[in-house]
Amino acid sequence: MKHTRGAKRDHLIRTTEWLGVSAGDAVVVDGVRERRQSWVFLAHVKNSLTEQEWVEVRGGRPGEAKGRAFPPEMIYPAGAFVGSRRKCPPIVSAPRLQLASRTTQRKGARGASRTDT
Repeated sequence: MKHTRGAKRDHLIRTTEWLGVSAGDAVVVDGVRERRQSWVFLAHVKNSLTEQEWVEVRGGRPGEAKGRAFPPEMIYPAGAFVGSRRKCPPIVSAPRLQLASRTTQRKGARGASRTDT
């Protein structure tokens, strides 16, 4: 049986927001070569037939815009590494959902205190 192009992709669930990360957010890929490169989150993809998951990113060396896919365990928030030392767990283990709301509250609090003085 021959599948149409659309039928092949019905089982893929692709989202541009995942665990507090949105399309365009900077991320770090924990790989020997990848860690030295710049990456931007594109999407989280889940295959509903096989339960496999991966994260699509774009970037690479300066001036490159390669599209790559990595397991979620390899994706870290920007600034997660100092040299080769890891400062925080991968996004899949520690979602950044609360980070965005805390940042918004802090900015609002700063703005309010400046206005009050």
